[in-house]
Amino acid sequence: MRRYRYAAAVGCVTLLVALAYWLQPRLPVDDPKWRAHYDQQIRKHAKHYFGVTTDWRWFRAQGIIESRLRPHARSHRGAIGLMQLLPSTFEEVWRDHSLLPDINEARWNVAAGIAYGRYLYDRWRLRVPALQRLPFTLASYNAGYSRISGALKLARMSPGGGKTWNRVAPYVPEETRNYVMRIRALMGERG
Repeated sequence: MRRYRYAAAVGCVTLLVALAYWLQPRLPVDDPKWRAHYDQQIRKHAKHYFGVTTDWRWFRAQGIIESRLRPHARSHRGAIGLMQLLPSTFEEVWRDHSLLPDINEARWNVAAGIAYGRYLYDRWRLRVPALQRLPFTLASYNAGYSRISGALKLARMSPGGGKTWNRVAPYVPEETRNYVMRIRALMGERG
């Protein structure tokens, strides 16, 4: 009897999870045009570097904004691949994760991009509230940690100060504000 109750409880929970997934609104990042065979790699590395509770689609959204999910993309500034990493950044990540051999291979580019995102995320841990760390991480990925750190210092000195992204955003380059805004929009967020 006990086994049947347990099976029934598991069945109910599974049904509720499936129903919640089915009823959730579809986000722009879920558009079928963005579905790619890189999703498996993005999921895997998001789980590895950020844990199971982080929505892996943040990194898909970042890849969409960085390269439109094109593995061979190159920027005029020298950034390479799906996650648009500079070779110097890739080498920095590679030193800590020696299993990332080639920036031009999509799976290693994704792994390095997400690993670098985790490195930046951890750097913001003591400086901004937990719920603000992701936009600061994305901005740092785009403009560099020291530039965003300087913007945070300026925002703190301004009237009203603050540690929120909305307070700091006016002090960062417009390109970076737009970058963060576009990723957040793909994830269904405003502001």
